Amino acid sequence: MQVTLKHQPSYSLAIVTLAANEPVKVEPGAMVSYSDGVAVETKAEGGLFGGLKRMVGGESFFQNTYTAPAQGGEITLAPSLPGDMTIIYVGNNDFMMRSGAYIACEIGVSMDTKWGGAKGFFGSGSLLLLKVSGQGQVVAGCYGALEERVLAAGQHYTIDTGHIVGFDASVQFQVRRVGGWKSTLLSGEGLVCDLTGPGRVLMQTRSEDAFLGWLIPNCPPSGTNGLK
Repeated sequence: MQVTLKHQPSYSLAIVTLAANEPVKVEPGAMVSYSDGVAVETKAEGGLFGGLKRMVGGESFFQNTYTAPAQGGEITLAPSLPGDMTIIYVGNNDFMMRSGAYIACEIGVSMDTKWGGAKGFFGSGSLLLLKVSGQGQVVAGCYGALEERVLAAGQHYTIDTGHIVGFDASVQFQVRRVGGWKSTLLSGEGLVCDLTGPGRVLMQTRSEDAFLGWLIPNCPPSGTNGLK
């Protein structure tokens, strides 16, 4: 498949051009439009166990597969939040992707769930990862713009878990609190991920958790008709 990205970085759209009878796996809710003759099939990829593993990783139980007709076709895709998109090429090296970043992939790409350690389950900064392997292209999205760092062997780098999009599987990672529990609760930083190269790291400039932390206290109580 050929992927063209437009309207970056704020409101990105992926235009996926498919060859004759070529399929593409798409996360439910990511489809914007498709051309005449494109067929869609919804199923639990990998059966019941595969669907449950995706749910643990924060993805949908079902996967949609769009297949182009004999003359080829087109499907357009977008992330659920305003932000950028990127194309990740998977081959000899696997890629670790944060839950929620996956949008679509070629049929030769597979995903498995990996936990970011037990500490990842505490607080809003949890880190659940999808291990992306196989052969082909993956379309990923983020909230805000994308920022990349390439770490040398042994180089250390720390990122708030809410800003991680993904990193090469060659990068070692460890989730931890910012200081003690007091710092974690009062600093507003939550959990961070210590990364050690070699490999590239993708970050997003906005955090869903930070946005919700601002939005929820400012939402009017139920039944007030928006009046405080």
